[in-house]
Amino acid sequence: MRIFLAGATGAIGQRLVPRLIEAGHDVVGTTRSASRAEGLRAAGVSPVVVDVYDAPSIHRAVADARPDVVIQQLTDLPQNLEPSQMTEGIRRNARIRREGTQHLVSAALAAGVRRMIAQSIAWIYAPGPEPHDEDDPFDLHAQGLREITVGGVVALERLVLHSPPIEGVVLRYGHLYGPNTGADRADPPAIHVDAAALSALLAMEKARSPIYNIAEPNAYASTERARRELGFDPAVRR
Repeated sequence: MRIFLAGATGAIGQRLVPRLIEAGHDVVGTTRSASRAEGLRAAGVSPVVVDVYDAPSIHRAVADARPDVVIQQLTDLPQNLEPSQMTEGIRRNARIRREGTQHLVSAALAAGVRRMIAQSIAWIYAPGPEPHDEDDPFDLHAQGLREITVGGVVALERLVLHSPPIEGVVLRYGHLYGPNTGADRADPPAIHVDAAALSALLAMEKARSPIYNIAEPNAYASTERARRELGFDPAVRR
């Protein structure tokens, strides 16, 4: 299949690219940095240097790629999750979930794309019995920075899951750790970046449900659906 990977040089994107190539897919990958385009090309990706907030450019990029699937792995967090920069990073990340996803979905609809897979998060369920499954509500009464994060995720999931005829699939990742994440470990629910990347490939090939929690075994969020339907294995390392 032909894949349009938005965020190909991000933490998950870098680990997902070789899996897609090895699986025989033709990958068009985006980056905001011209200096990183050559690295994508060397990895077997057709690079596109584009700003996701530039709607006309995103429309052209998706139209030119003619993808079967769009994968949204965009984030905008500070390098190594620098604490002093996280407040602004959380605001930027919520914006990219709202506006960046809107532009991608609009471009995908215009290009006739039928499936979209997007990165979400698994630690914003409303207080209640645990472990939370994918049908549990979000914490819509959150305050402060958590409220900003919840709002961005709600907007992303609404766009991806309710833009027919696109078949949307949302992967609710636990806290990422591993190469290029800025963390060697993470509080639960956690997920190694390699297992997170593999789950995107599995979702592209096997998804039967619209939403999956993707995390290591934990008491907060159930991953039974992903294990059963996708064959998800949180122990995978590249």
